[in-house]
Amino acid sequence: MPLLNYPTVSWFPILSSSSLSNSQGLITHGGFLRIEKSKRILCNKKTVVRKLSRNLDFVINAAAAAGAESGSSVDFDVPFPIDYTQLLYQAKEATESALKNNVQLMEIEFPTSGLESVPGDGEGGIEMTGSMQLIREFCDLVITPEKVTRTRIFFPEANEVDFARKSAFGGSSLKLDYLTKPSFFEDFGFGTKVKMADRVKPEDELFLVGYPYFNVNEMLVVEELYKEAVVGTLRKMIIFNGELDRIRSGYYPAFFYPKLAALTQSFLPKMETVYYIHNFKGRNGGVLFRSYPGPWKVIKRVRNKYVS
Repeated sequence: MPLLNYPTVSWFPILSSSSLSNSQGLITHGGFLRIEKSKRILCNKKTVVRKLSRNLDFVINAAAAAGAESGSSVDFDVPFPIDYTQLLYQAKEATESALKNNVQLMEIEFPTSGLESVPGDGEGGIEMTGSMQLIREFCDLVITPEKVTRTRIFFPEANEVDFARKSAFGGSSLKLDYLTKPSFFEDFGFGTKVKMADRVKPEDELFLVGYPYFNVNEMLVVEELYKEAVVGTLRKMIIFNGELDRIRSGYYPAFFYPKLAALTQSFLPKMETVYYIHNFKGRNGGVLFRSYPGPWKVIKRVRNKYVS
């Protein structure tokens, strides 16, 4: 695991960027707050999470300032969910509100190893299987019977589609598809290029892309799908547990992953975060939470209770 002299850069979604100061390393771009400090970091996910948690106080102040500046209504006050049943219902309500407002590109992000967990707390395959099951339950809530055959669910690769049909999506009429095909070099992180325009049918109205983060090329294919099949149409796209904060935070150094880093300028700013839970661990732990169209909220965890 290499040690790089690379700045710690953390991006967090905010409501407004006009009033935020650039003091203490606070920078805004494309509707996201960036907290930047030059430090030497170990390039792994848990290190990034630990460093994000140290910046929670900055996020609290910035989120409060953004909410006040935007004048957003606090009438739409959604409590932090007590379990995944309530979470999925909240995500359903948030998504339906966004669809009514013609939001075309949406993000849903929350931990799957427990409501107090962070990505990486569970084994990767188990987290993906959890996301798959939650996607099925989410679709059962959101997709009406007449929309089932017009909805296409994209999984990271063809093998995931086969597994989905034998497990969580057994008996479902939802269209299942994939972003990449496994190749001989799969163990080295390579897959076969799939032309996304060939995967789409004229009757498709909604694309839901499940957890496209294991292979760095997957999110690039998602952008291709968005450009070729969503832009300029009435179609909508939802990215479900894509761990986009890894791209926003600089987890993938731009020097080695220039195309992925470019998404922070070209693709991610177009996205509306309709449902989001990010836990911060440690002594100053808490939660960054949003359910569209409500405000961003920072919730402190005090003696196993959540305090806004």
